[in-house]
Amino acid sequence: MTARWVVDEVRPHRDLHVTWQPISLFFKNEPAPDSDYYEPVLFTHQLLRVMEAARVEHGNDGVEKIYWECGRRIHHDQDRSFDPADVLETVGFDRALAAAADDEQWDEEIRTRMNEGLALAGDDIGTPIIACNDCYDNRQAYFGPVITRVPSTEDSLKMWDALRAMMDVQGFWELKRTRTERPEFGDRP
Repeated sequence: MTARWVVDEVRPHRDLHVTWQPISLFFKNEPAPDSDYYEPVLFTHQLLRVMEAARVEHGNDGVEKIYWECGRRIHHDQDRSFDPADVLETVGFDRALAAAADDEQWDEEIRTRMNEGLALAGDDIGTPIIACNDCYDNRQAYFGPVITRVPSTEDSLKMWDALRAMMDVQGFWELKRTRTERPEFGDRP
């Protein structure tokens, strides 16, 4: 939902360049192989490998295309076992990039990119992470915002501007309240 908020409602109205970076919950949480959590996060980790392989050939825009198609399948279609080659074909990329899903050579790049975000926001957080420069040109990052639906354009811009303003306040660390509703993904884009 946070990605939809930034891309659909904020980016068209603010001068934003979105760089897609991986965060592997497989690496972050290190689930035991016999846990129910292991297979789902291994699958999404394999998707990150495919995205990093695609980044080499198609750049950041290629990562974004794959991210959206995977998101549609996972969140709208409730499909968590699709073939990454089908995603690649859907977005117009070579199906052969799907071999990266089982290729551990991509793990170092995933860890490096993930650790850059965690170094900015802290390692006691999850995803999403938003990073940008503050008014002093220092790189800052936050975990979140975690939202259950994309706000109206007006509210989206208010929230973005507030987030940016908080980045300029030295010593500001955290806002939080208990989540009381599940995400509302809306129609399949």
